[in-house]
Amino acid sequence: MQPNLLGRSHHAPRAGSPLWLWVGRAHGPTQVDAHLRHAGPPVLLTRDNMWLRSELLKSIWHAFAALDVDRRGKVSKSQLKVLSHSLCTVMKIPHDPADLDEHFRDDKKGSLSKHGYMPYLNKFILDKEEFDVVEFNKICWILCYKKNISTKHLLFSEDKAFKVWCIFNFLCEDVYPLVIVIEEVEYFLHKLTEAMGSGWSEEKFAGYKVQLKTKNSCLSAWELIELVGRGYFSQGVNLQTLSMAITEVFQELILDVLKQGYMMKKGHKRKNWTERWFVLRPNSLSYYVSEDLFEKKGDVILDQTCCVESLPDKEGKKCLFIIKCTDKSFEISAPDKKKKQEWLRAIQTCIQLLSLGLSSPHREARLRRKELRQRQRAEEDEATEKMKQLQVVNENKQRELEGMRKKIEEAAAEAVMEDHRRKQTQLEVQDRHRLDLEREKMVRQQMEEQVAQKSCELEQYLERVRELEDMYHRLEGALEDERQAKQDEEAMRKLQARLLEEEAAKRAELEQIHLQQQRALFQTEAEKRELVAEQRAKERDLQAATLQLESLERERHGALEQYEKVSRKLERAANKTKTWKDKVAKHEGLVRLIQPGHKGPQRITNWGPASFTDAELELRKKSWQESKNQGAAAQ
Repeated sequence: MQPNLLGRSHHAPRAGSPLWLWVGRAHGPTQVDAHLRHAGPPVLLTRDNMWLRSELLKSIWHAFAALDVDRRGKVSKSQLKVLSHSLCTVMKIPHDPADLDEHFRDDKKGSLSKHGYMPYLNKFILDKEEFDVVEFNKICWILCYKKNISTKHLLFSEDKAFKVWCIFNFLCEDVYPLVIVIEEVEYFLHKLTEAMGSGWSEEKFAGYKVQLKTKNSCLSAWELIELVGRGYFSQGVNLQTLSMAITEVFQELILDVLKQGYMMKKGHKRKNWTERWFVLRPNSLSYYVSEDLFEKKGDVILDQTCCVESLPDKEGKKCLFIIKCTDKSFEISAPDKKKKQEWLRAIQTCIQLLSLGLSSPHREARLRRKELRQRQRAEEDEATEKMKQLQVVNENKQRELEGMRKKIEEAAAEAVMEDHRRKQTQLEVQDRHRLDLEREKMVRQQMEEQVAQKSCELEQYLERVRELEDMYHRLEGALEDERQAKQDEEAMRKLQARLLEEEAAKRAELEQIHLQQQRALFQTEAEKRELVAEQRAKERDLQAATLQLESLERERHGALEQYEKVSRKLERAANKTKTWKDKVAKHEGLVRLIQPGHKGPQRITNWGPASFTDAELELRKKSWQESKNQGAAAQ
């Protein structure tokens, strides 16, 4: 029995009660740790997303169920004060105990007043401008998890168990006690295996579904945590991958993170390009310094007036697109074309949902799945009702046929008795004829009258026989109707079987499409890695060639400078040699004037007869050339 905080009775709501009728139960909580670990950017409950209240009621229900230790369905005022103070402390909301006393002023013995606890929560906690929903769920988790489950035997940490608990509250049905149906369990496990990068085992889940159908086809929050924490559907996956997959699904479903990743953003003032970590939510695109989300640089607020467009490559940047808002525009460069298209589609989807006044895509998908289940249940109930009606009609026809058989049997027995009486009467008449032949002649007239009477009786008997024949024909028609009803019932069963086969075929086709998409993604990732490796190799070759070119350029400049120095030295040497030759020629010409003449032929120069022969001149040239070469080599 669950306590009722809307009045004095404190009785549990019936299974299937809607959320707005539930109010929960409470007991004095223990000391709550206010220093909760950082879990990413907070999800704020504001007046624009009041749909979160129904999910907060589920968290409070868990806390109250854990605090009601004796299971009597009653909550004292002191327990409510401690619980309210704990919630206000974690939510950083000023708490005034006098408000609670004033709210329950009619309750002097410690039991709840007729006003109930939920109006107090709505007025003094949930009606605040904004607060962190994750912190709110965290305090409810702290109050309830130790009394329901032990995290020591699980494959992941307490923080990951808390995230699975939040996902349960998001996917469970809106009736109490809270349970999650098998379809939502399959949806969650399917997304978890996708996040882990492993294939979805339809056969394994089908076997688990058969086992679960023996337990009302639903799980509690703690059974779901046990299922994920035992690793039944994550065999062969390391613990870090499982933890990262739980965090990814938690961010998508609970924190409304539709897409995230690194991209380049152009500044508005300096016009420089900086790498930022972008996080897309249904109504905003936030960008941070890095993926740890500690330092937030800004937000792009999305509304129905925004638009996103692709841009041509410019300024050395590729894969560009722009987000145009009412006050400013944001130019962004994606890592590649595929990422660019994914971001464009995701942002455009958010803008379209905002223009239609809808919530995030996964919440809309959850509503569609819920409506589909409701329609299926309605169709099943309708088919069951039709079957019951057909069974009732069949039973009625069976009863009618049984009545008609009894009437026919009674009519046949009556006809046999009538025939027996007629024969007996005829025998008596014959006896009377034999004994009283004379008397019969006398009363011939009387006998004729008796014969006429018997004729009338015969006609009545024939009429009754005809009525029995008509009744037999009607009985045959009823039997024909019964056979037709059975044929209709068999046709309906075949139709149901055909629909089930079509549904299985469609499901197999969807699974094949999903596998093809995964293979395409794996192939694209491999090609991307090859291109990155090739690009890096080319960059290394380009850097080496650039360094070699710079070295050759420096060597060329050095050679040019050395060549100029050598040219200047050669020019000076040539000038000195010319001057020396002039001096030598002049000197040798003067000497020749005082030397005795030579008998051989003399060499004639510009200054007259030479003082040495051609052989001597060649020797002098060779000697001068050798000395010149030695001087150049020494330099």
